[in-house]
Formats: sequence, C-alpha cells, structure tokens
Amino acid sequence: MRTSFLTAVMATTASVALSGAASALDHHGHASWGYDGEGGPEHWGMLSADNASCGSGHEQSPIDLHAVSDVAGSVPALHWDAGEGSVTDNGHTIKVGLEDAGSLHLDDRDYDLVQFHFHAGSEHTVDGQQYPLEVHFVHASDDGHLAVVGVFFEEGAANPALDAIWAAIPHEGEHHEVDDVDPGAFLPDDRSAWRYAGSLTTPPCSEGVAWTVMQTPITASAAQIEAFTAHYSNNFRPVHALHARTLSAGDTH
Repeated sequence: MRTSFLTAVMATTASVALSGAASALDHHGHASWGYDGEGGPEHWGMLSADNASCGSGHEQSPIDLHAVSDVAGSVPALHWDAGEGSVTDNGHTIKVGLEDAGSLHLDDRDYDLVQFHFHAGSEHTVDGQQYPLEVHFVHASDDGHLAVVGVFFEEGAANPALDAIWAAIPHEGEHHEVDDVDPGAFLPDDRSAWRYAGSLTTPPCSEGVAWTVMQTPITASAAQIEAFTAHYSNNFRPVHALHARTLSAGDTH
C-alpha cells in the first residue's frame, strides 16, 4: 500500500496552510500559502502554475450543502479497521497516518484509508452554517483516484476517540505513535450522507475527488474543540459554487 503515489497523496491531502506565511518561501523554494493576506485562498491559483485549478476549476471543494431530492447513484461501502496510527503536527494540521486501516469501496473501485486530519472551522457548510470542526478521511486507490469522507463535529458531549489523539499531538515536525485508533468511532449512527464530485481543499486543488459528507454531526466537548484550535483555528478553505455539478444524498454502507 505504501507506494510513491500514496506517499504523495498523504503529503498533499494533509496539507492546510500556515497563517501569516504568505510572503515567504517554503523549503522547496515555492511561494507559501495560507488563509489570509497575499497567500490566502483567493490567491492560491496565482502562487504556482501547479495550483491553476484553485482559481479556474469548476469542481472545487468545499461547497455549501443543503437538502436535496436527488438520490445518489452510488454510495461508498466503508470497511474501516482499528489499528495503530501516527499522529503528526505537520505545521498545517493534526494528521493521523494509518496503515492497514481498511478501505472504501465505490463504483467497482477499492480505496485504501491512508490518513485523516482536521479543519477548524468546518470546510463544508450546511445551509450557510459552519461547524466548529470537521474531520476528513482520505482514501486512495491503486490507480490514482481519491475519495474523501467528511464528518462534522458540533459542540456537545466529549468524544472519547479524540482524547488519545489530542494527548499524542507532538511538537511540529515530529510524530507520536498511537495504539488502537478506530476510524469508525468518528462515524455517526445515522449513515445518510451527501455525495458530489469535488477537489482537494488545499493547493493544488486537484479535481476528480469523490466526496462523501455525513449529514449528521458527531459531538466534541468545548474543551476538545479548544484543544485543537489552540493549534489551528482557521485552517479552512471558503466554500465554492456548485456550478453544473449534482449534489445527491444516500446512505453509506
């Protein structure tokens, strides 16, 4: 599973920007990007030719979600497994890298679950409402396709699944191993979900990503939300127009 493609996927999809780094260069000599100023989302497409889709794409993520009558033609089957994870503060988000964590099956294609990471506030909105936190589960197929499952958090009861992850947040650039990471613990009991074709939500904003966003949020306590926002409080991209895409809904398996 650890091909060069999956390594690139994990690095790219985990990336969300450092605020205030707009005018600097990263260690590769590329223009840095962030969430305000000259490196903010409205400028991503101009920072590098590789980021052209950020400015010109018509299937960009995130989007505003709403009630729909269209029934999804296909929905993913989630076959996630508990196991060990590697928690990293990569300077952009808190990411949990996974191995042998199961898969997602969609449209006769299998995708490996390779990592999940967090955004505060949520990247997707629902009828204009932004949740305080959203987690993205990133899957990659052997032939280069991506599928992401998003889950919202609303403030409420503490979520035990977050405790071990937050406790393991390392210093930037380091990682800590965590036993018994259960991705399924972040899924709501109600498996209804929105489906649409979208993109990565960070540069290079590549399109062709199969998005599934759960309609029912799960909870995290105020203290748990604050524990994340102490590290990253605005690592979200604003919503984009749906354009000619279809937003549909169905129940995941």
